[in-house]
Amino acid sequence: MNLNFTPETVERGYNNRLAVPDHPRWFAEWTTRSRRAIDALQPKLDLRYGPRPQETLDLFLPRGDPRGTFVFIHGGYWRSLDKIDHAFVAPPLVAQGYAVALLNYDLCPHVSIAAILEECQRAIIWLVGEGVAHGAAASPLVISGHSAGGHLTAMLFATDWTRYGFTRTPFDGGLSISGVHDLTPLLHFSYNVDLKLEAESAKRLSPVFLSPYTKAPLAIAVGADETSEFLRQADILFDAWPDNRPPGMAAPLVVPNTHHFNVVLELADPSSTLTQAVLALFSASGKTGAG
Repeated sequence: MNLNFTPETVERGYNNRLAVPDHPRWFAEWTTRSRRAIDALQPKLDLRYGPRPQETLDLFLPRGDPRGTFVFIHGGYWRSLDKIDHAFVAPPLVAQGYAVALLNYDLCPHVSIAAILEECQRAIIWLVGEGVAHGAAASPLVISGHSAGGHLTAMLFATDWTRYGFTRTPFDGGLSISGVHDLTPLLHFSYNVDLKLEAESAKRLSPVFLSPYTKAPLAIAVGADETSEFLRQADILFDAWPDNRPPGMAAPLVVPNTHHFNVVLELADPSSTLTQAVLALFSASGKTGAG
């Protein structure tokens, strides 16, 4: 991890909009599919889980009592995008009887990445304590996120939940999709004008330098056509946290023929590798003894 990064190499490795020139097409696809999902499922929108302006979540519910709750944290380098454009992840899991919660959070530079992590922690606390009153299931809980959301997912694994009154980690598994697990290269990234990372905070907020507080399974996925840096980011956390590898998973899930902006659309496909990985995490809940 002591690699020599320059602003030029970091920009090539981390600026996904440059790496995928037709990224507007994929943003439009997210929006179209999400509008269809919202129209079809009529979720509970903008439920407030905390005091800051963007501390809200959308809750998609199945018919009858949910079998569990899937939590999704959107990406956007902690500085852009919104939960509303990621509703496309909900239909396959709702069809299987699971509730789906999509989190919003305040964005850099208005808040720090550390503050965003605190918001996500509050969202989990709210779902466990208040979610049932709104139709969600407090358990089992599987958490996931894409890009910056993948980072936040891993940071929730590195959270000491006893500080919040829990006797065990309040979720049963996770999936990091194209997550940034080592933030130190971002010190040289143009986006750091908004992120405001310094050497200390970058390391303190990097899951790869931390230890998880649970042995719950964490699946790590990345698109096969992503930059070499995002492929490396998947490998380094998989190697750093061996006790969190899902049973039978010998390497990160490298999804063929996908880049940074369409790999997350795999969650809209009931038969995809990523959707099946989420369902496997639910199936394994209670069997792993994770806590």
